[in-house]
Amino acid sequence: MAKITEAKLLLLSCLLLPFVTTLNANPSMLDGYWLMREAEANKIFHESYHPDPYNVTNHFNREVFMHLKAMDNTRRNIMGKNNNAQCMATNPIDACWRCQPNWANDRKRLANCVMGFGKDITAGKAGRVYVVTDPSDEDMVNLKPGTLRHAVIQDEPLWIIFAHPMNIKLNQELIMNSHKTIDARGANVHIANGCGITIQYAKNIIIHGLHIHDIVPGSGGLIRDSPAHYGYRTKSDGDGISIFGSSQIWIDHVSLARTADGLIDIIQASTAITISNCHMTHHDQVMLFGAQNNFVKDNKMQVTVAFNHFGKGLIQRMPRCRFGFFHIVNNDYTHWMMYAIGGSQNPTIISQGNRFIAPDNLDAKEVTKREAPESEWKSWNWISEQDYFLNGAFFRASGSMNIAKDMKGKLIPSSPGTMVGLLTQFTGPRKCIPGECC
Repeated sequence: MAKITEAKLLLLSCLLLPFVTTLNANPSMLDGYWLMREAEANKIFHESYHPDPYNVTNHFNREVFMHLKAMDNTRRNIMGKNNNAQCMATNPIDACWRCQPNWANDRKRLANCVMGFGKDITAGKAGRVYVVTDPSDEDMVNLKPGTLRHAVIQDEPLWIIFAHPMNIKLNQELIMNSHKTIDARGANVHIANGCGITIQYAKNIIIHGLHIHDIVPGSGGLIRDSPAHYGYRTKSDGDGISIFGSSQIWIDHVSLARTADGLIDIIQASTAITISNCHMTHHDQVMLFGAQNNFVKDNKMQVTVAFNHFGKGLIQRMPRCRFGFFHIVNNDYTHWMMYAIGGSQNPTIISQGNRFIAPDNLDAKEVTKREAPESEWKSWNWISEQDYFLNGAFFRASGSMNIAKDMKGKLIPSSPGTMVGLLTQFTGPRKCIPGECC
């Protein structure tokens, strides 16, 4: 990359600033590079949509059932070498990779393990391994090789790993390019006390094993987003992970807490996404799926939320949905202060095999919340099946009886909510040591 002087940056900023759109986290709409990325992302959005989402939910439930059946029949199916009893993979995603002692030499095996709506993701599997050696994040245009920012903006597929434990304070939002895996196994990596991760008009991405916390908004400015392009960005919102107009995304074994906006936001024509094995704590508005009541393209948003632990200090939006189809399955909801699952604009919500432990507050026992009058939401298809309710928790289902019966007829039952403690036993980043099971 050519070196950009401070004087040139200042001049470019002044020239570009009047044309910058006011929509947060968006580049100038006059920027041809981003218009090209948007057009490609829109094409992938439609291609990634599953016209029969019940095929996806049923495949997921079938895999969990078969995994638990194998666990009942023999523990050998979830052991590493020599039947190491300390290595237990208690859900089928983890069973695909966690008990392999050679995981460090076979990292890309992880790309075979995704389930749910993100099931076709390969991310950086076809690319080389890029080792992050430097936690710094200083110049936003002249990027330093060996940094995370330099890795994620490359055009080629990359499997990104870390040379050692590190705390990365991002000075601006980290803008990811397509076909990337961020794999923090074997290193204790924190994205903290700075900005978060932005996935905008991108595809085919895995984020695994990060600690993301104490995220603040970015001030905006000139930021490089590919080897050949940089542009002016408005102020970022302060999400932990922001998914904007992007498809084929898998977030797995990530811990998230304390961000200025959402822990994970998925908006503006994003689909084919799985969020699994994550541990979320200490936050108000946890996950937003769809941001605008008039953005009807989000009817094709499809997200799997599975095997996650919604823990201490959470208040609401686990998730809060607009439009779309959402399979919320085998999660552990141990804490909320207002509600757990909410929505507006007629989303389809399939809640299966979750454990809901209500707070002691009598006014917060209901799992669900609709942002609409009952005359409107009573026709929305919200189904609870095999969920496990404790401490007075209850799920208010909706949809006509005929439609609900038809939907349940399409569904393979999930593993029951009573199994959630086992299925979510190992959420969050794992302490992985080369040569040993994770």
